[in-house]
Parts: sequence; structure tokens; C-alpha cells
Amino acid sequence: MSDRDASPLKAVDPVWTNIFRRFVSRRRINNEEVLRQCPLFHNLTRREMKKLSSLIYERTYREGEYLFEKGQPGTAMFIIKSGLVKIIVKGPDGEEKVLADILPEDFVGELALLDDSPRSASARAVEKTEALAFFREDLMELLDTYPVIASKIAMALATIIGQRLKAANEQLAARS
Repeated sequence: MSDRDASPLKAVDPVWTNIFRRFVSRRRINNEEVLRQCPLFHNLTRREMKKLSSLIYERTYREGEYLFEKGQPGTAMFIIKSGLVKIIVKGPDGEEKVLADILPEDFVGELALLDDSPRSASARAVEKTEALAFFREDLMELLDTYPVIASKIAMALATIIGQRLKAANEQLAARS
């Protein structure tokens, strides 16, 4: 059985899972629909979403190509439009460990919106993947030009990070 055949609802690690996943379909959707499904942008009005859409960059990755690699400075978050991405780290033995499968309408790399600290894991396309990139530089520009939009995104980001931290704490406590 291939990784693709596995249930899309199966989470490898709840810390890395998009805890807000609303869909698991693999249908083609347009960029605005993809952005609407991302919890960072749920509170934006239609007009605010139009402004955000003008700041989003479309990227296509081939099978095996990295969206980003562990240790690289973070510059952008990615929302998966189509395809499949695996979040991976190399263990002490050099073997790759898969932390999560990132499916269409999920997002990854959101901490890069806050600072350029090194990536803690790698994100690699398992198949041809289309992603929407939102760069920290563009969020910073929004802070200056459209502070209401930026504050809505920042509050949603804080909520997501907080929920993921709580999930990580619960996971660590359960292992003790």
C-alpha cells in the first residue's frame, strides 16, 4: 500500500497536523477557495481576501523537490493547493522520519511569518504539488499599509500556534 492510499485523516503527529482541517477531498479548487480554507484567513472579508490574494505567489514543485529544507531560514508559509507534501527530519541514524503528510488545503511553515529562524524540519513534495506561498515580507508590508488585515492574520496565527503548543504539551505529558 502506498502512502497515497493511506487515509488522509490519519495524523502522524498532532503537533504537525492542521488541527483545523475542514476537508480531505482532492478536487481542484481555485486560489481564493484554497485561501478561504486556511484558518489564518477565515476572518478576512471579501475585500480583505482580494488584497491578500494579490500578495500570494503560486509555486509548482516536482516529485522529490523540497519546498524548504531543515536549517534554512524561514521566509514563507505554504498552503497546499494540490499534491502531497511530507514533513521529514533525519534521525540520529540518518534515516528519514516522516512527521506529517500535508494534503491539499493544509498549510505548513507558518512560523516563518514571525521570524527567519531556521526550519526545524524539511518539506518535500511526494508528487507534483501546487502550493501558494505567503511571505513574511508581505505580511510586514500589510502591517504598514493594511494593519487591520495583518492583525486578523496575526491573531489567527497566535491562536494556531497556541493550540499546537497545547497539543505538544499534552503529547509530552502522555509520554511521561
